[in-house]
Amino acid sequence: MQAVQDQKELRQSFYDKIDSSNVTPLWEVLHSVITREPNTPCLPYLWKWADVQGWLEEAGKLITAQEAERRVLVLENPGLRGRTRVTHSLYAGMQLILPGEVAPAHRHTQSALRFIMQGSGAYTAVNGEKVTMSVGDFVITPSWTFHDHGNPSSEPMIWLDGLDVPIVELLDAQFMEGGSQASQEITSGANVNFAEFGHTMKPVSYQPRSQTSPLFWYPYERTREALETLKQHGEPHSCWGYKLQYTNPVTGGWAMPSIGTFMQLLPAGFKGGGYRSTDSTVYAVVEGTGRCIIGGQPLAFGPKDVFVCPSWMPYQLEADSDAVLFSYSDRPVQQALDLWREAII
Repeated sequence: MQAVQDQKELRQSFYDKIDSSNVTPLWEVLHSVITREPNTPCLPYLWKWADVQGWLEEAGKLITAQEAERRVLVLENPGLRGRTRVTHSLYAGMQLILPGEVAPAHRHTQSALRFIMQGSGAYTAVNGEKVTMSVGDFVITPSWTFHDHGNPSSEPMIWLDGLDVPIVELLDAQFMEGGSQASQEITSGANVNFAEFGHTMKPVSYQPRSQTSPLFWYPYERTREALETLKQHGEPHSCWGYKLQYTNPVTGGWAMPSIGTFMQLLPAGFKGGGYRSTDSTVYAVVEGTGRCIIGGQPLAFGPKDVFVCPSWMPYQLEADSDAVLFSYSDRPVQQALDLWREAII
């Protein structure tokens, strides 16, 4: 027994000695560093639209879009409070722009998506190209592109912001720059961008300058029509119903290099099988009602609710009425690094 105690004291003395030089023995931490399965602190959670909408309305009375630069309420995962993220690798926030307001131009290395939750008539401008947004539209702000938002309509506009903030932070590659004026000079509209890239064609002289899709506006009307056509002509997948991936029309790859984006339709009465994947996924409900059963807990969802499914945690999707769900995750990054896994249970 004494020999064991002596050995323990000798080891601790050694650990203390090397600790002063910022060295740690791997054998003391290996079990927590390399785990048998994902061990995320992220928790499943659902944000109810009625709550978030009310809080945004209150925020709109407390601070202007210009004062805030971006009037956003961050959706923080309950397992990651204080870290400004909805999963380990992604950010989510709800942004409000009131009639007559402009969120001033800036740019940053973080890539961003906008998914429109409420209103019609507000716009976003990306490097001089302007698009007017409606509910269900998916809009991309590529890395290091100037962008501003404005609302010339008569109603408040709310959208979900999704960014790769934690990924860029992990790589210490974050930069930001303000614009020289609040609103950019507009050189073309979304109709031009859609004509160039939205019809399975591209300008003959086009040469990609980025891995991000040159098409930055994906209107909901087109996406919804595609899902309905699939529903009329085929059987749903056992886990995710009818599901489409947003793509870069030039390469056929991901629309964004760091964030995968999807839209799916769960037909009325759908009861999905168990599924899990290594990419934690954020869902935003466009239409319909149902539930996500995860960790034995049913998260009942309705229109405009947002919920998150953590990495490798089995879940099932069910729909009471036809339900349309937008989702995003870090799948492109995981696939690029040969890390991504999925399992049908």
